[in-house]
Amino acid sequence: MLKTFPKTHLAAAIVISAVVGTTMIFSPSADVEAKRMSVSLDLESGEVIKTNVSNGDTPTPPTPTAPEDKGASVAADVTPEQVSPASVAEVPAPADEPEQPEPSWTEYKIESGDTLSGLFKKAGFNDGLMLSVIHGEGEATKLQRLYAGESIAFATDQSDELVGIKLQRSRLESLQIDKTDEGFIGKKVMKEPEVRTRYAEGEIASSLFGAGQQAGLTDKLTMELAGIFGWDIDFVMDIRKGDRFSVVYEELYLDGEKIDDGKILAANFYNRSRELAAVFYTDKNGVSDYFTPEGRSMRKAFLRTPVDFARISSSFNLNRRHPVLNTIRAHKGTDYGARTGTPIKASGQGKVIHAGRKGGYGNAVVLQHGTNITTLYAHMNRFAKGVRSGTYVKQGQVIGYVGSTGLATGPHLHYEFRVNGTHRNPATVKLPDAAPIAKAELDRFKMSTNTLLAQLETYQESGRLTLARGE
Repeated sequence: MLKTFPKTHLAAAIVISAVVGTTMIFSPSADVEAKRMSVSLDLESGEVIKTNVSNGDTPTPPTPTAPEDKGASVAADVTPEQVSPASVAEVPAPADEPEQPEPSWTEYKIESGDTLSGLFKKAGFNDGLMLSVIHGEGEATKLQRLYAGESIAFATDQSDELVGIKLQRSRLESLQIDKTDEGFIGKKVMKEPEVRTRYAEGEIASSLFGAGQQAGLTDKLTMELAGIFGWDIDFVMDIRKGDRFSVVYEELYLDGEKIDDGKILAANFYNRSRELAAVFYTDKNGVSDYFTPEGRSMRKAFLRTPVDFARISSSFNLNRRHPVLNTIRAHKGTDYGARTGTPIKASGQGKVIHAGRKGGYGNAVVLQHGTNITTLYAHMNRFAKGVRSGTYVKQGQVIGYVGSTGLATGPHLHYEFRVNGTHRNPATVKLPDAAPIAKAELDRFKMSTNTLLAQLETYQESGRLTLARGE
């Protein structure tokens, strides 16, 4: 039997069903609510900002992002599809700076008689600009010192304005002047040459220069070799056929080309059964000289001969007949025959106590060395500049030039050496040594020079083996 309900109950059921259905239709699911996101773009900073929003909630203010994290925030939180191309600002690539054109250089060879003003005019510049350059900073003023054989180059820009000058003094040295906002600035530029060590040995047949040439030494090196041993060997009187020498020296190269000789590093000289050795050394104060392997100075307080490579025309002889007076008259010095104008050097450091005419000596200079030694230089053609009574001279300094003034038959130097007023033979008198290496520096000297001496010995041994094989 069908059960019936009152009309009132049926109406209530219909209303309740309609309300529930409507609610279900318009109520969002939980999944949709959890994934809701708001994306906005800060137009001033170009920053993309993400905000989570729940249904009915007020959007949470964005958390500020540190500047260094801005780019990472966009990449991590927003997919490319969520950001439109217009929202990302494009940064233009930096434009390449135009290259500055190289200046144009014009070079002139400096010849005798050239002036700086004339060279500037050749290059198209006036004296006003020249004065601006030489009054510039640094070493710009040294541009005024020009020497024949040097070269000068001027650099100009596209407007033909002077922007630089280069004065080439040698293969190694130049003066560079550049134009700056503050004016012209000059500086000396030095190139460092490559140093190569060389060895040479020779045997004297007729002269030291001949033997040096046979060994491949330049005249400059031969002169230096003679200077090292000149305090112990009289290269006029003492040299004999069969004397030998060996030397380790430097050659200087630039860009693979030899440009000059350097210094002698170590040398041996075998003279009249004597073996002399010398080695180059620079002390801790930067002073350089030659010493024996034991540390004694190769220099003596006096040079053995005051004229380079002159011949002895008359020796010390107390019973000699005078060539002009034709009488027996002691020759209390040594005569060195040389051409007029040959330089005469002070044999030792001292004070000039006479510079002028002196009877039969003609033009003469007398030097006082310490308290008990004097030297005399006679028959000079003329005196060196600045040599006068009361002045001081250094050992090896040129004090005059060979002549034939006074009682002389031809150009030569008459040289006397006196100890406590007594004449001594300049060729044989024992000369005092210069100061040796200080004891406090002897160990440093040994460490520095032993390698050079060992190198010299190795070269010599190699040469002896070659000779023994007949190669």
